[in-house]
Amino acid sequence: MNFSTVIGIFLGIVAIFGGNILEGGKSSSILQPTAAVIVFGGTLGATMLSYPLKDIFGAVAALKEVFGEDRIDPEYYINEILKCSTITRKHGVMALEAEIQSIEDPFFKKALNLAVDGIPSDMLKDIMYQENAVYAEQKRRIAKVFETAGGFAPTIGIIGAVLGLIHVMENLAEPSKLGAGIAVAFVSTIYGVGSANILLLPVSKKILNRLEEEISLREMIIKGILAIQAGKNPYYIEQLLRTHVRS
Repeated sequence: MNFSTVIGIFLGIVAIFGGNILEGGKSSSILQPTAAVIVFGGTLGATMLSYPLKDIFGAVAALKEVFGEDRIDPEYYINEILKCSTITRKHGVMALEAEIQSIEDPFFKKALNLAVDGIPSDMLKDIMYQENAVYAEQKRRIAKVFETAGGFAPTIGIIGAVLGLIHVMENLAEPSKLGAGIAVAFVSTIYGVGSANILLLPVSKKILNRLEEEISLREMIIKGILAIQAGKNPYYIEQLLRTHVRS
């Protein structure tokens, strides 16, 4: 579990409910099913209209990474690359075939396979950087889905507020129904603005931040494999790789 994500959402929700209570309100006053249906249903509909289902499903799948534990460990890759470098210097690049079987990262495994297959360094570099670019574009599209939803939510919230006010105006002769309509009107705005700024836009930013780390890691892997191909000293390779490690 990614505690920073969970704690961030928790603090945002607590701040809203806590502020409402401090003002003398009740928690139940901002729990309006009608407002939730309007805002969340409308936001989902508008977002699905904007993107193909492939991107929508990709965004849903990305939530596992957002809420899951961070597993990017540069030290693991540095140690593996240095191990491969040592093996290559002693037994040649073909000796890496046995090492490849133990590697789970598909990007790292593919780069090593290309090196073992004797692909020239310039071609290996082009192939892996192109794969990197495609991967980055896919992740940016997923982040854009949440960003777009975050843009729609406040507007849908305003629509909910207007609908609530229409309901109020229709029932001016019945004071008992005015409270519910006004509640829906204002709570819809809270749901729209709150969901955008506490959940949707931060999730988009989280995906982009994680992408930056992944791209840096992948570039480190590419440089490491190219250095192995060039027969560089392991100490030089280690110093080269550590330039990608954030302090």
